[in-house]
Amino acid sequence: MRYQAVLFDMDGTVLDTLTDLHRAVNRSLAQFDLPPVERETVRAGLGNGANRLLHACLPDQSEETVQQVLAWYLPWYEAHCRIETRPYPGILPLMRRLKDAGVRLAIISNKGDAAVRELAEAFFPGLLETAVGESATVRRKPNPDAVLAAADQMGLSVADCVYVGDSEVDLATAKAAGMDCVSVAWGFRDAQQLLAAGATRLVRDPAELEALLLD
Repeated sequence: MRYQAVLFDMDGTVLDTLTDLHRAVNRSLAQFDLPPVERETVRAGLGNGANRLLHACLPDQSEETVQQVLAWYLPWYEAHCRIETRPYPGILPLMRRLKDAGVRLAIISNKGDAAVRELAEAFFPGLLETAVGESATVRRKPNPDAVLAAADQMGLSVADCVYVGDSEVDLATAKAAGMDCVSVAWGFRDAQQLLAAGATRLVRDPAELEALLLD
C-alpha cells in the first residue's frame, strides 16, 4: 500500500486538540451566561468546523445566537489553541519514518488556513510539504477542496495520495475527492463509529498505520 504522499487530517488524527477546544467552547458560552457542556459533547460535535461545533453545544441553536458566540469563540481559541494541544503519542516518530522512506507529507483541516499553517509549523517543523485549511477559495470538508489543493500543490494526482483521518467527515472528504482513505481509531470517533460510517481501512495506533502505509 505504498503512496507517494500521505495527507493527514489535523484535529483528532495528528494533534490532540480536545482539551483546548473544550475550554474555548465553555469560555465562550460563559460570556453569554450559557451553561457549560461536557467534554464528550465537544468531541461529538467536532469535524465540521466551528459553526457546526457551536450548533451542537448551544441550548439555543438559532443562527443569531450561534454567530454571537462564534464571534467571541474564534479569536479566543486562536489565542489559546496551544495550551494543552500536543501531537498524539507516536505521531512524530511515524512522520519522521515516513519522510525517511521518501513519503511526502501534508496536513488538512477545517480550521482557518492561517491557523492550520501556524500549528503545522509549530508542531511538525521540517516534516510537512504543505498544510491547507479553510479559506475564501478552499471550502470546508467534506468538500474535497483541501485535499485536492494539497495534492495539486505537491504536483501529485489523487491516486498518488492517501488521506488519513479520524471521522466520518474525513471518510466523506476522501470519497468526494476520489482518494483512498485510512481511518484512525485514537481520535474523536471510536472504531465502531468509523466502521458504521463506512471505514474499510482502520488502524488503532500509529505503529499499525506505519505498517499499513509502508507495506
